[in-house]
Amino acid sequence: MADNEWDEYADDWDLNPQTATYASNAYSELQKVYKLKNTRIFDFGCGTGLLTELLSPSAAGIVALDSSSKMIEALRKKSLQNVHAMSASLTTSFIKTEACLNSKFDLIVASSVCAFLPDYSETLSLLKSLLKEGGTFVQWDWLSSGEEKSMGFSVDELHTNLKNTMFRNIKISEPFDIEGMAVVMAVAQK
Repeated sequence: MADNEWDEYADDWDLNPQTATYASNAYSELQKVYKLKNTRIFDFGCGTGLLTELLSPSAAGIVALDSSSKMIEALRKKSLQNVHAMSASLTTSFIKTEACLNSKFDLIVASSVCAFLPDYSETLSLLKSLLKEGGTFVQWDWLSSGEEKSMGFSVDELHTNLKNTMFRNIKISEPFDIEGMAVVMAVAQK
């Protein structure tokens, strides 16, 4: 896998208190809206697996995907028994060729990754295709005002994209902030 811009952050990612706090807060908020016991989870854009690590004890199994091979190396070093970690970009052809993606997921999580995607709506469609009927998608990203393009999403952007992708039971909240930067959380069902 070719080097990726996120590779340079991998060695120090887990040492940053903000990234650990973000993952911990995301996990805490997830527990309020989803019962994790024996769940098959797809952790999209998992990074070094800070959230994956928290999900692992309750999960039946986790497929963790990140485009950064160095982030995935860091996750693999954690030796989580029920986690299959892969470095790749999510594409239709990748989905067709990966056996671990043949069975649908109960839950897909995407923590602080979707705002960095080149085509958010296309990726949402791909993610939805990986969910079981009635499965849940949960996304956390930085909240953007929507007025000037900053990294993140406005509540309206999230709602519109999820609705256009035919997700249902869409709930969007602003559950926490990190050093004054608000985080938006979207929960939706297939």
